[in-house]
Amino acid sequence: MHSGYLNERVLLRRNTLLSVSYIRKSEFVKLNAYYDLGFVNHLKVCGNLSKLLLKHRIPPQSSSHTSAVVIKNDYPQNADLPKYYSKKEKKPFPVPIVELRRAARERLKNSKGQPRRPVPPPKNGLLVKRLIPVAYDVVNARILLTNNLKKLLKVVTFHACKCCNEIHVGPVGHPFKSCRGPGASNRYGNHDWGSAVVEDILVPVEAYHLDDRLRKRIAHDERFSIPRIPAVVELCIQAGVNLTGYPTKRRRKAIIRIGKSEFIDADESHLPDPEPEPENSSVTVLSEIPDAEIVPPSSVEETVLLAEETLIAWERMRQGANKLMKMYPVRVCGYCPEVHVGSSGHKAQNCGAYKHQQRNGQHGWQRAVLNDLIPPRYVWHVPDVNGPPMKRELRSYYGQAPAVVELCVQAGAAVPEQYMPTMRLDIGIPVSIEEAEKVV
Repeated sequence: MHSGYLNERVLLRRNTLLSVSYIRKSEFVKLNAYYDLGFVNHLKVCGNLSKLLLKHRIPPQSSSHTSAVVIKNDYPQNADLPKYYSKKEKKPFPVPIVELRRAARERLKNSKGQPRRPVPPPKNGLLVKRLIPVAYDVVNARILLTNNLKKLLKVVTFHACKCCNEIHVGPVGHPFKSCRGPGASNRYGNHDWGSAVVEDILVPVEAYHLDDRLRKRIAHDERFSIPRIPAVVELCIQAGVNLTGYPTKRRRKAIIRIGKSEFIDADESHLPDPEPEPENSSVTVLSEIPDAEIVPPSSVEETVLLAEETLIAWERMRQGANKLMKMYPVRVCGYCPEVHVGSSGHKAQNCGAYKHQQRNGQHGWQRAVLNDLIPPRYVWHVPDVNGPPMKRELRSYYGQAPAVVELCVQAGAAVPEQYMPTMRLDIGIPVSIEEAEKVV
C-alpha cells in the first residue's frame, strides 16, 4: 500500500447508516469493501472517489472523520400485529387520561380573559360541508367493496371454522391448532373448516340510528324501539349522506345553548324551503348486488383488475372513515365491541363482558379508533399458493395480513406497501424442519 494514496472504506451498518471514513494521507481506493454494496459497479465506472466526497461535502481534516447518510423508510422492515387483548382486559385509551387532563387545563388557562368563541360545526348542529363528499365516497366504497368481495369469493378459496371465528384464505386451511370452540379438545385444537361468506371478512359492526344526533342519550327502555344499522353507514348519515328509509334531522341554523347540556333550535321559519336534490345529481349512492345476481370474473386479467379495484375501495373506505371520525365523535365500549356514533354513548345496559355485573350491564364508553369501526380480520399470509402447504412447526416464519388484503393478493393484486411489514415478505422460510433447527 502506497502512503500517498487515499485509503477509503465504506461501511454499511445494521441501522442502515452509510458511513464514509478516510485518512488524509492516502489516495488509493480499496474496492474490496464495496462488494456487498449496491453501488460497487458505479464506483468502478467512475473511478474517482472525490466526486463521492464532494457529493456528501466531507471536509478534509487531519484526524479520522465519519459522515453518515441516513436511508429512511416510511414503513419498518418487519412489524408485529396489533396487540390482542383478552376478554378480561380493558382496551387502552387512544390518548392517556393524563394527557387529556393536561390538555384540558391548558385550554382553560388560554381561554381566561378571552371572548367566548362561537361553537364550530358539527357541535352546533350544522354539517361540515367539506366532509359531505367524503361521506358519500365512504358509502359508495363500502358498497363497491361488498360487491367485489362477493365476486372474488367465487374464484378464490376462503375457509371459515365451523366452531370458532377463525378464517383462512388459501387452497386448504392452515394446520395450526388454535381452535377454542365447542369440541376443540376432541379435535386437539384443529379447526373444522367450511365455506365462508362476506360477513366473515367484513365484520358487521352495528350502531343505533339517531334521527337527531344531538338528541338525548338513548335510555335502556328504548333499546328495542330504535333501529340498528352498520356503524359506518350511521357515521356517513350523520356526516351528510341522505338515505331513503333512514331519516335524520338537518339544521340550517346553529343551535342556541341555554345550559351545559341543554339547547333549543333556532327559528328557521323565515328561511326559504330547501330545494330538493335533482334526480340527475352527480352525488349518487350505489346499490348492493343480490347474491343471486353475482357474476364471477371470467378471465385471469379480469380477476386481477377486480382485485386491484377491491384494494382501492378498501383503502378509500378506511381513509374516508378516519377523516370523518376526527370531526364526528364515535364511542366504543372498553370492555366489549359495542360502538355508538354520537357525542356520548347510549344508556342501554346490554354489556355482557367480563364482570359486567359490577357495572350493572352499563358500557364503559371511550373514544373509538378506526379498527373499532372497521375491524381488519387478520389471517395468515400464504407465501406460495401453488407451493407446499404451510407447516405447523414453521409458524413463527409466517406473517399475517387483513383478510381483504390477503384475498386480493391471492387473486393477483400487488401487495400494498403499508401491509408488507406484517406479512414478513422478506423472511426466508426454511424448506424443512431440519433446516429451521439450524437457524441461529
